[in-house]
Amino acid sequence: MSDSNRPRVLVARRVFDSVVQRLAAHFEVEANDEDTVWSKAELIARLQGKSGAFITGSERIDAEVLDACPQLKAVCNMAVGYNNIDLAACTARGVLASNTPDVLTETTADFGFALMMATARRLAESEHFLRRGEWSKWAYDMFIGPDVHGATLGILGMGRIGRAIARRGHLGFGMPVIYHNRSRLAPELEAEVGASYVSKDELLAQSDHLVIVLPYSPESHHAIGAAELGRMKSSATLTNIARGGIVDDAALAQALAERRIAAAGLDVFEGEPKVHPALLSVPNVVLTPHIASASVRTRLAMADLAADNLIAVLTGGSPPTPLNPQVLSG
Repeated sequence: MSDSNRPRVLVARRVFDSVVQRLAAHFEVEANDEDTVWSKAELIARLQGKSGAFITGSERIDAEVLDACPQLKAVCNMAVGYNNIDLAACTARGVLASNTPDVLTETTADFGFALMMATARRLAESEHFLRRGEWSKWAYDMFIGPDVHGATLGILGMGRIGRAIARRGHLGFGMPVIYHNRSRLAPELEAEVGASYVSKDELLAQSDHLVIVLPYSPESHHAIGAAELGRMKSSATLTNIARGGIVDDAALAQALAERRIAAAGLDVFEGEPKVHPALLSVPNVVLTPHIASASVRTRLAMADLAADNLIAVLTGGSPPTPLNPQVLSG
């Protein structure tokens, strides 16, 4: 029997049972056990009468959704990035939005570094070769690639994850680290990770291994396009663990096909889960399905933090990681 006095919330994608049970202790919960990715119309229909939504990057919360769901008070994203949320529209309507920063920093940095290494050392390309039964003899130049240790690590976007990647490169692999960011780090933070600030053009020209960790925004859309790829070394690699749309995937596929850069590692894509078909036809790219934060401990921490935010907003508490805290005092 339902308790009509308890707020109703929607969990928009399948998530850990323990998290759903935590929410069910406070709310009437509608959970998406089938893990369906809903259309906008379906999402709006599911949100009717709901005070809160536990969402992922799959759900787009914009003005149209908010206007159709006037009871909504909180949208809590199980992700650091929130380009799926129209934050201004939420704020204008008094809806608290939240994300899950910090808890995935180290896990994502681990993966980013692993993807960069796999790209440099041609792991996917050589594995496919072996699986096709083409390995018949040793050769001195079979799948040779650039070194990682001692090579110049370039980082575009130097937030928490960027600094964690820089630390791995600097301390673990003796890599000179250069970076470009919207604002320069404090000197003590640069010293901690052995990083030197350079212009974007210098970053592109000097990096042996370029890792993209920018947040997505309209300003960062196609921050790496044909012109930028043209400034990179032909021996360089590019790794993107940020968001799809920061790299022009079509331009990257062409640069890879023409060997204007050596290789790329991609965990994110424009229009994902669709992948640009040209990227599927070039051998010198490592492709993974947006799994940089996919460790059990980290994904559970992300889900718990999203739940913490939702519980706090709807029970009169203080959400730990609000994106628009001004609505709480409105």
